[in-house]
Amino acid sequence: MIQFYAPDIAETLSLPESDSAHATRVLRMQAGDMLQAIDGKGIKYTCRITAPDKRRTMVEIISNEPMPLPWTHDIILAVAPTKHIDRMEWAVEKLTEIGINRIIPVCCDHSERREIKTERLERIAVSAMKQSLKGVLPVIDEITPVDKVIKSYDGYDRYIAYCDRTIPRRLLAGEYRPGHNSIILIGPEGDFSQEEIRLALDLGWKPISLGPCRLRTETAALVAIDTCHILDQAHEAKQTN
Repeated sequence: MIQFYAPDIAETLSLPESDSAHATRVLRMQAGDMLQAIDGKGIKYTCRITAPDKRRTMVEIISNEPMPLPWTHDIILAVAPTKHIDRMEWAVEKLTEIGINRIIPVCCDHSERREIKTERLERIAVSAMKQSLKGVLPVIDEITPVDKVIKSYDGYDRYIAYCDRTIPRRLLAGEYRPGHNSIILIGPEGDFSQEEIRLALDLGWKPISLGPCRLRTETAALVAIDTCHILDQAHEAKQTN
C-alpha cells in the first residue's frame, strides 16, 4: 500500500494538498477507500477516506501504530553542501533511504556553496522516506558555520573525516562504537582547512578516514553513514546469536 505523508493528520484528519492531489487525481481514490499515512514522527495511521478532494482530502483514522526507526541511537551527518546542488540533493535522498536522524549542512573555509534551499531538501527527504517505507523524517538544518558544529554535540561520539594525510587518521570502521549517539563531519570538495581540523581535534573529535580512495563529498557521506549501519547490524547480530 502507498504511504501518504500527513504530518498533522492526528489534528486535522486530512491529507495535505500534494498528497490529496495524488490520492484523488492520480490514484482516483474515492470515499470509503483505505489508505496508510505517516506523520514523519514515527506513527503510521490506517485511514478511511470520508471526503476526497484534490486540495484537502478528509479521512477517518481507523487505527495507528508506532513505526520507529530500526536503530535506537542518533546518527547525525554534518556535511558541506556540494558546488553542484544536484549532488547534494542526491545525497539527501540516499541518506534518507539508508537511514539517518539529522543532516546538518555546514559552511567551511573552503566551501564553494554557502547557501542552500532547505525546503527543497526536505521535500526530497519526504519522498525518500515514503519510498523506503520509513516513518520518521530526518531533520534537515539550515546551513550552519562549521565551527559552531565542532563546538557542539558534547556526549556524542564525534568523528571528522578529511583527506589531509599530514594529520594522522584512523579508519571509521575501527573507531565507530555501535549503538552510541554519533555525529560524522564531512568537508567540502577542497577539504577542511588545517585550522578547522585542528579545532576539531583540540575539542576531542576523532580523526577518521573512509578508506584509501579519494571520494567525492556526497559519496563520502553515504560511505560514512552506511558504515555505521553495517557495524550496528553486525553488533546486533552478535548479540542475538
